[in-house]
Amino acid sequence: MALRSRFAISIAAGLLAGAAAVTPAVADDEWGTADDPGMSEEDWGGSEGGDGGDWGNDQQFTRGRVTASSLLLRSAPNRGSQVIRVANQGDIVRIFCQTEGQSVDGNNRWYLLADGTWAWGSARFIETRRSPRWC
Repeated sequence: MALRSRFAISIAAGLLAGAAAVTPAVADDEWGTADDPGMSEEDWGGSEGGDGGDWGNDQQFTRGRVTASSLLLRSAPNRGSQVIRVANQGDIVRIFCQTEGQSVDGNNRWYLLADGTWAWGSARFIETRRSPRWC
């Protein structure tokens, strides 16, 4: 392998490691009270409020609940990308942001989830109490 190729790979790996070091794996967001009469705070994983955790208001995450019996979470916002992991019905997930991607049952929104690994899930199968920010 040429020295220039090794150098480029080393730089890319260093940048990726640096980005991972400063990106939070999880953060809390403010919930207030349940505004869906069919759902209680306990259903959503307990009441959360206050300052948004250690990251303050700069790193807001939105919570969602998986509605499909099992949801394939992917490396890109489309059904042809690699499956990273699977979420099960009722799982509470942390949504970092939303984007447009391949339509699933008429819904072209996808959520970038940050629950230990970064993966995309179709918004068609994730219920939220508020709309996540755009990526």
